[in-house]
Amino acid sequence: MSRTIVTKVARATLRSLQGISRNIRITSTPFAAASLLPRATVPRLYSTAGPNGNMITPDKQPVQPKEEAAPTVIRAATELTDDEYHKLADQYMDRLVTHLEELQDEREDIDVEYSAGVLTVSFDDGIGTYVINKQPPNKQIWLSSPKSGPKRYDYVALGDGQNEKEGTAKGEWVYLRDNSTINQLFRDELQIDLSMPVGHYGEEEA
Repeated sequence: MSRTIVTKVARATLRSLQGISRNIRITSTPFAAASLLPRATVPRLYSTAGPNGNMITPDKQPVQPKEEAAPTVIRAATELTDDEYHKLADQYMDRLVTHLEELQDEREDIDVEYSAGVLTVSFDDGIGTYVINKQPPNKQIWLSSPKSGPKRYDYVALGDGQNEKEGTAKGEWVYLRDNSTINQLFRDELQIDLSMPVGHYGEEEA
């Protein structure tokens, strides 16, 4: 009876020891130990190629060259006395009337009239009538276009010469909102170049 009990206890103890030894062998292997450790996080780097082949990373962004804006020329009306204004405006209107009357003799689709300081230039083919006149209170020349509407031109001296008596002053009548001149308007809207002699349109200036 006592031997049987001792034998059972011994077998049970042996089984327990065998189970413990198996656990110790399993956990002591390098693979099993590695599986119990947390996995290290390896950072991933992303990069893409720029338009010029340069690599772009978060710390390196492509720098686009900035385009330099063209310098803006700001024009201002020249201060004129009443006598200076009338002299300059009358000279310009006389040249304009002479040029357009010569053009009228060359073409049948233009009608020019100049009366009481008001110049009207009418064109056939549905273009309409241009009206140009002096405006002494504002010291301006006013122009009304059937295509682009009314414009007010101020006299602007150009270059360094400002002394008209010495013959060094040069200037133009300029629409200050866009720096255009009356000649530019006629050239753009009517293909008439007021700076060239009649009959020479399309030829290069000497």
